[in-house]
Amino acid sequence: MSIRHGLLALLARGPRYGYQLRAEFEASTGSTWPLNIGQVYSTLSRLERDGLTVRVGADEEGRFIYRISPEGAEEVRRWFRTPIARTDRPRDELAIKLAMAVTSPGVDVRDVVQAQRTATLRTLQDLTRLKADGPAVPPEAGERAWRLVLESMIFQAEAEVRWLDHCEAYVLRASTLPEPAPEPTPERSSATETAAAPEETKR
Repeated sequence: MSIRHGLLALLARGPRYGYQLRAEFEASTGSTWPLNIGQVYSTLSRLERDGLTVRVGADEEGRFIYRISPEGAEEVRRWFRTPIARTDRPRDELAIKLAMAVTSPGVDVRDVVQAQRTATLRTLQDLTRLKADGPAVPPEAGERAWRLVLESMIFQAEAEVRWLDHCEAYVLRASTLPEPAPEPTPERSSATETAAAPEETKR
């Protein structure tokens, strides 16, 4: 989820100010995506520039209030209707790292895999414990959102461990394959030697 569309989705519920948007964004993502207020206001400025939000004054404490425009509301509806393509997501840094390790001389790929597996298993344990302990936010602040995001992270960690196991097995199999035999050196055919013999006799 982009910050841009996340803030628009919150503004579709009604006008809000920056700190309120930050708090609701973090609650809606299960506190797994912390924002600083600078990110919020820079995103709001771009949304206002693009005609997707409108600044409608300030409250009694001087905080600017933003509301969504009709164009912004249509952008949110389009975002919810449109599936997220794999090409729209950030590149998988771990996959790139292992691909580089496999092709880099002197790198023990199994050590790389083992270090990552240990870290991922530790993360998985922390996430599982967090799920068992329950949400750190009250139900009205987004318990369902918290659970969905947390379970997504758990599934991703489990899938990463399985993929790392696969990588280790693949590297082990590849290391036990026999080296390919060298290509034979081409030799002159007997027909060539026969054809060359009369020329040598004449000399």
